[in-house]
Amino acid sequence: MCDYRNMAEHQDWSYVGERIRAARVAAGLTQNDLGGAIGLDRTMVAKIEAGGRRVDALELVKLSAALSVSMAYFIETQPLVLSRRTVPLTDDTETEAGRESSTLEIALEEWLRDIHQLVELGLLQPQPIKHYPRAVESADHAREAAKWLRKELGLGTDPVASMVGLAERAGQFILVSDLPGDGASVIDGDIGVAVVSKKGAPGRRRATAAHELGHLVLGDEYSTDLGVHASRADRESVIDAFAAELLVPSQVFAADAASTEPITRERLVHVAALYRASWSLTLRQAAFAGVKAIPKAWGQSNPTHAEFLEALGFSPQPDLDKVRVPPSVAQAVMQAWRSGLITRARALELMHGEIEDQDLPAELDVDLAP
Repeated sequence: MCDYRNMAEHQDWSYVGERIRAARVAAGLTQNDLGGAIGLDRTMVAKIEAGGRRVDALELVKLSAALSVSMAYFIETQPLVLSRRTVPLTDDTETEAGRESSTLEIALEEWLRDIHQLVELGLLQPQPIKHYPRAVESADHAREAAKWLRKELGLGTDPVASMVGLAERAGQFILVSDLPGDGASVIDGDIGVAVVSKKGAPGRRRATAAHELGHLVLGDEYSTDLGVHASRADRESVIDAFAAELLVPSQVFAADAASTEPITRERLVHVAALYRASWSLTLRQAAFAGVKAIPKAWGQSNPTHAEFLEALGFSPQPDLDKVRVPPSVAQAVMQAWRSGLITRARALELMHGEIEDQDLPAELDVDLAP
């Protein structure tokens, strides 16, 4: 753990300034805004961000509160491998999509620190990362990797009941966040983590989670042959092929592709509901499997809630919704709190909204020294 009171002698203040600037721009604040929040004028904020002025512990506390990040975010080394989908934000190039992506990446770093804390306490044991052992140079290779992962995890062609559970078995801890955007992931040594936004439709959330798992299983864009020769868009499309095959195996449509009878919309609705996949992904997988004559009009009208009810007799429960952290993480947090290793407030932070203060028994609370 970092000693914030005695950090001045060894701290790289240009790095701290850069991190403050990144968090400020991601939050959509000007230097004036931030200065007003922490009691400094704009010129002082500019000097801090340029690395020309030290920041004391009290100012770090204020910055942490104003920017909604931990103090560790400003000081500890940033993970090197991120699945980034947008360019880094600057004051001159910020966009709403860019801010969403950067905010998710900040949340990702914080989530990684959470996991590291629980691992260091000896309460959480990550599963070995499932790295695909062969080269991936095309979408077809990525689909083979998805089939390999399903086989490794004993899933066959069955639906994925929980992306949180599946990802953890593959070595990745998923945090479900209220932040806008899609997702982001990072590998730090033998620990893989991802953040997935709960905004949007359930099928999209599952596709995002499967996409981030693809970054883990296939290797990030800097370490594969694909990353050297392909554009970012091409690399992401390869990961998307992995995600599609993982969520709805093309083998599901083998009989439909071989049949001389045209596939019905009801059949496709049933598959989408059973596999809890988006309608567009289901249509793409059917077409990839060789199902012929799928009317284009079907892609222009999503199934209704009533159609899903009719397809399975119940409404498929949305994955990545109420569950915010993996069950093993939640258990580790509760064990840490019951053992007096973390405070009540820290336990609630680590649960990321899955439980509230009133959910923790008062008689088990422990006062810890700061």
